[in-house]
Amino acid sequence: MSSHQAPSAPGPASSGSSLFSRSSYPEHLRITSILRKETVGGGLLLLATVIALILANTAAADTYFAIRDFSFGYEPWHLELSVGAWAADGLLAIFFFLAGLELKREFVAGDLRKFDRAIVPISAAVGGVVVPALVYVAITVSAGPEALRGWAIPTATDIAFAVAVLAVVGSHLPSALRIFLLTLAVVDDLLAISIIAFFYSDDIEVSPLLFAIIPLALYAFLAQRFPVFFQRRAWAPWVILLPIGFVVWALVHASGVHATVAGVLLGFAIPVLPRSVTPKDVDDPAKPADTEPAEEAGKMHDLHPDGLADTLEHSIRPLSAGFAVPVFAFFSAGVAIGGLEGLVTAVTDPIAVGIMVALVIGKPVGILLATFAVTKTTRASLDPDLAWIDVLGVALLAGVGFTVSLLISELGFGQGSPEDDHAKVAILAGSLIAAVAAAILLRSRNKRYREIEEQDAIDADHDGIPDVYEGR
Repeated sequence: MSSHQAPSAPGPASSGSSLFSRSSYPEHLRITSILRKETVGGGLLLLATVIALILANTAAADTYFAIRDFSFGYEPWHLELSVGAWAADGLLAIFFFLAGLELKREFVAGDLRKFDRAIVPISAAVGGVVVPALVYVAITVSAGPEALRGWAIPTATDIAFAVAVLAVVGSHLPSALRIFLLTLAVVDDLLAISIIAFFYSDDIEVSPLLFAIIPLALYAFLAQRFPVFFQRRAWAPWVILLPIGFVVWALVHASGVHATVAGVLLGFAIPVLPRSVTPKDVDDPAKPADTEPAEEAGKMHDLHPDGLADTLEHSIRPLSAGFAVPVFAFFSAGVAIGGLEGLVTAVTDPIAVGIMVALVIGKPVGILLATFAVTKTTRASLDPDLAWIDVLGVALLAGVGFTVSLLISELGFGQGSPEDDHAKVAILAGSLIAAVAAAILLRSRNKRYREIEEQDAIDADHDGIPDVYEGR
């Protein structure tokens, strides 16, 4: 136990639950692996954004915008889209497919399956959506109804961008806070998807939406009935599931519902656990009575082998983080600022002011208020190894909104419109300010985080599992 722990603070044996307590060791390893991949993706995202901004504000601007606005595709299927639209509607469907997989994984076998662990990130995510939206509306209400279409822009958290910030500052952020950040972002994605589906889908055509049910049902049947087949044959998901998924995507796109919603539905259709494992097994894994701890650690994967969702996630996440999202950012983040005068005009627009204030102040305030409310309305308390300043650091980092914020800006204002350009400048500026503020605060706590990291690494019984995870 850390020497910084207050004697009266409730520990694991307390009758109340602990906020940001450590998860199980397998969950810790899984989240660590995901965040490592997102770090690389975040770096590529940053690089693509910088290149886009340079091209959009130099002599190459005409070529850049000509490529972004070049249209191709099959018009009778409503698929004659610009390159930028293909990136937003098509490539981001891959990103949202992973979001669907991760959401289902969390609700079936992750932290969100347990109320006492789910209440914190869910409450924080809701607070982190409602408060910045209210802040934005309060600032832009006098600017007219057009400005109000951007109310959802500052509600999203970009986990890849946020994790890239952690990598750059070299933070030893405890795994409990990293898992909270990822889980918060997962719930955030669910809320953003719901907002896009209900508030940013126009002129809905019912027929294509109904027809989409047929290939979606076939897709779900094949994935649920033959998961082992798709796991053992690497080609099968690409040759069988992908074409069916494309038909679902095309029909949803034709209906007027934003096509990224199709990616989420397809992700939800994938089974998380192997057919021999149930959610009850995840909570109470069976093992022989005479199994030694070291043997148990070695057999953990055999008890709960990867399901099809894990297999597809391993295959598709590099495609999403390494290609789909950076390409979307490349075609979405390129804004012609127009020099210093144009920058001043952009950042003084009420739309931009609303977005920046909502990201930098509204988002962390909403997360902090919701998390604090949990401690006052339940028997939960902050983990004794951590302080509220740590929660503030993560809440500031959640103000890094990028991918989904850029998408909602285009949906709300129309790509290339003055409002869209000003909103994107604000998204970039607000995310940068939030990232710098979070980096300064979290870096100031690195000494404490190193102590927690060293404590968490202790394995006194040499069973391959750090002692803090024993019994979890």
